[in-house]
Amino acid sequence: MKTFEVSFRYQDRKNGPEGSTVKLDASSLPGAIAKATREFVKGLDRKQRFDMNKNGLEIKAVYVTSVGAAEGGDGMEKSAGQMK
Repeated sequence: MKTFEVSFRYQDRKNGPEGSTVKLDASSLPGAIAKATREFVKGLDRKQRFDMNKNGLEIKAVYVTSVGAAEGGDGMEKSAGQMK
């Protein structure tokens, strides 16, 4: 299993930019994004989900080495941008 760090951001109607970062183990990058997204969306209430769907969700995922530092420049970072 590999360790990935997945960050989420969306625009909330009251608080402005909201988001969180999750560190988890998965066998692949798409699996890590799917697993982290399910957990993130479960934690939102109805209005937060609406704001996320309306304004888009930004997802960034980075492969983390066993030392704990994020690798840079190896093409493992993915950004989904605005998903609607």
